[in-house]
Amino acid sequence: MDATSGTPSDLPGLPGFPEPVPAAAPYRVLARKYRPQNFDDLIGQGAMVRTLANAFAANRIPQAWMLTGVRGVGKTTTARILARGLNYVRDGHPDTGPTIAMPELGRHCQAIMESRHMDVLEMDAASHTGIDDVRGIIDGIRYSPVSARYKVYIVDEVHMLSEKAFNAFLKTLEEPPPHAKFVFATTEIRKVPVTILSRCQRFDLRRVEADTMVAHLARICAAESVEAEPEALAAITRAAEGSVRDALSLLDQAIAHGAGLVTGASVRDMLGLADRGRIVDLFEAVMRGDIPTSFAEVRGQYEAGADPAVILSDLASFTHLVTRLKLVPEAAAADPTLSADERGRGGEFAAKLSIRALSRAWQILLKAIPEVQVAARPLAAAEMALVRLAYAADLPTPDEALRQLKAESGAAQSSGAAPVSPPLSAPNASSPMQAVASPVTVDVPPSRPALTLAASGGARTSLVPAAVSAAPPQEAGPRLSSFEDVVALADERRDIGLKMALEREAHLVRFEEGRIEFRLAEGGRQNLANDLARSLDAWTGRRWIVALSKEEGEPTLAYKARAALESRHENAAAHPLVREVLARFPGAQIIDVRDKAVLTEPVAGADLAVSDPEGSGEPDDEA
Repeated sequence: MDATSGTPSDLPGLPGFPEPVPAAAPYRVLARKYRPQNFDDLIGQGAMVRTLANAFAANRIPQAWMLTGVRGVGKTTTARILARGLNYVRDGHPDTGPTIAMPELGRHCQAIMESRHMDVLEMDAASHTGIDDVRGIIDGIRYSPVSARYKVYIVDEVHMLSEKAFNAFLKTLEEPPPHAKFVFATTEIRKVPVTILSRCQRFDLRRVEADTMVAHLARICAAESVEAEPEALAAITRAAEGSVRDALSLLDQAIAHGAGLVTGASVRDMLGLADRGRIVDLFEAVMRGDIPTSFAEVRGQYEAGADPAVILSDLASFTHLVTRLKLVPEAAAADPTLSADERGRGGEFAAKLSIRALSRAWQILLKAIPEVQVAARPLAAAEMALVRLAYAADLPTPDEALRQLKAESGAAQSSGAAPVSPPLSAPNASSPMQAVASPVTVDVPPSRPALTLAASGGARTSLVPAAVSAAPPQEAGPRLSSFEDVVALADERRDIGLKMALEREAHLVRFEEGRIEFRLAEGGRQNLANDLARSLDAWTGRRWIVALSKEEGEPTLAYKARAALESRHENAAAHPLVREVLARFPGAQIIDVRDKAVLTEPVAGADLAVSDPEGSGEPDDEA
């Protein structure tokens, strides 16, 4: 009764009174709501599912599994699905044993998925690290399961167990009862003792591929009736780095951030990322040496909410993309995380920029990113990194600088004037992509092609490497008078692969100026002749004919070098003083033999110096 009016109050549940409004169900995040329930729901782990299917079908079930991988790829979820498959039984159907085919919920499935089954015990090793926790498992493993087929022990973050706890596990893990199975999960597989790993069947859960992840996120957005742009899903996939849980958490946050609409702009704003198109614009400005435009672009992205370290990281990623497009164009063409702007303009940069320029840009950015992350003024540190990149972009490589200095020195000596070092110019005047005001005719070598880009007004600007436009006439190529000179030239040009192949795989048959014939050793490079001819044409500026012959030819240079070394050792061992030293010091060996005339200073650690005091005419050696 109402205390003031004496009338019945609105008590819920009584006849004639309104029913209570049911409380709203608590919200479940996407990472839990769409957690896989069976093996068919697992994405990107086909190899593990196939192995488990074959093992269950052949009844070759081990006593323990070790699941490892980065965070969020589904280790704990896989452990629960594995426990469900081991104990899967359907009411009203015959018991067929463990299986990965679970078309419907079985007798124990719901309890296992909710972590409340009496025979499936989960332990977090991060909070239960001691030997007492493991002793509890050892004591309880002797008893048979209450209702399920197997007693399954799931130990998450198993690498956190102490050394004594691991040692206590060894005997039980080696010979557990037939009704007991162990499933371990860890992100730090190197911290797990080898004695534990050798008793488990290991599965490395892979990072989910980008195309698979994008498709998975699109399916979840459709199920949630959320409209999401492909660009936004691609950005979330890149940020997740192959982790499904990270991707779903970011998608959950993006849905809330965009009020149900997931766009590329909202995801970039949420993650503090830079616009991919503006990153390409920044790359173009820096490689052209346009520092004012670069500063304005990076400051504009910073004011839009982008982190300077993230800007440089994205710039390094685009540099890597251009390098991939240059070396392996088909590898990056099918990447769903790339925008049309990145594919199109990245392909243009890949066709115009050299590998040396891209590698140099990558190294500068790689060192600048941690500097920006710890700097007190990140924007200023990022701008200084762009200055280094713009000024270093036009620096010649060591071999190019050497050839230029030689050419200038030769020109100065022929004119009687002293050689003058070239002044250091601003990047706008000599960048790898220098703008030319009027049309010019330039002989551009294949390694430094001209680049044509569209200006902001729609006109097209011819961009020519400054080192090429200002390069002096190059001197004639070296003269090669023997096969050894060819090998020495390959060593000078740092083509180590070609040098080693010529030394080990080529039996010289005939050598003339402009023509080489050799027999290829068994198992040698089949394209060695073509590679040598192409390299000699580029190095000497003359046409060379390199042919394979079936004649026996001379021994390889490597064989000659070994024979000469063995002969020097034999001659040194035959010297009377060396024989006397070897006799007085049992076990002594001749390590090396060097001509004393070649040595300009004593050799550190030399064991023996042998001379020829009697003047026998034999060369003085040092052993």
